[in-house]
Amino acid sequence: MAQTYPLPEYSSEKLKELIQGPGDVEWTYEMRRQCQEILPRLYLGPLQASKSLDTLKSLGITHIVCIRDAKEAFSVRPRFPEHFQYMVLDVQDSEEQNLIRLFPQAKQFIDQAIAQGGCVLVHCNGGISLSPAFVVMYVMQHHGLSWEDALHLVQNRRYCISPNGGFLTQIKEYESIYKATNAVAAYPQQRESAPRRKRSEEDDEDSLQREGARTKRALVDDDEDDAMQT
Repeated sequence: MAQTYPLPEYSSEKLKELIQGPGDVEWTYEMRRQCQEILPRLYLGPLQASKSLDTLKSLGITHIVCIRDAKEAFSVRPRFPEHFQYMVLDVQDSEEQNLIRLFPQAKQFIDQAIAQGGCVLVHCNGGISLSPAFVVMYVMQHHGLSWEDALHLVQNRRYCISPNGGFLTQIKEYESIYKATNAVAAYPQQRESAPRRKRSEEDDEDSLQREGARTKRALVDDDEDDAMQT
């Protein structure tokens, strides 16, 4: 069996620290052109961060999610397919674009990469609106956070992010979607345990009925013996 390397699970106190972000980082304008580590082995950044092979290798990047508007395909593209595994998502960087429909395949790609011990960079052109929306949804679902906490966690590591109004609305909507999905996934376990409890209760009731019947027969037999003796 292949070894897996899942992201660590954190206590509620540790999550609060993560949401607040590192307190010793002084954000500079130049950092907009760099990528930042949002979770262990998950980076977020702009196109610029995906163009330096040396930088990507120094960070240990193995997988790249390249998110782009179709009209950007000439410049926002996989540049080192011989070195990294890519997922390319062609979307429209507009408020009408449905990100929720595209997110599951991106999440699966990131999950598989990290489980294999990989390190993932998620980027779009500017790393301001489009790719951050995907990363916020990923962080939200992975750690079971509210959309506000997930947004703050990402923003406190890459200060320049600002998902557009349409993307922000979808981020809010996704909170209820992933929570409903989790509830549905847990429901079969509840259904399995309920019949067992019901069968146990029925068994107890049958046992009581059998015991009652035996007691009744014994009383009848005693009455018949008394009658014969008299």
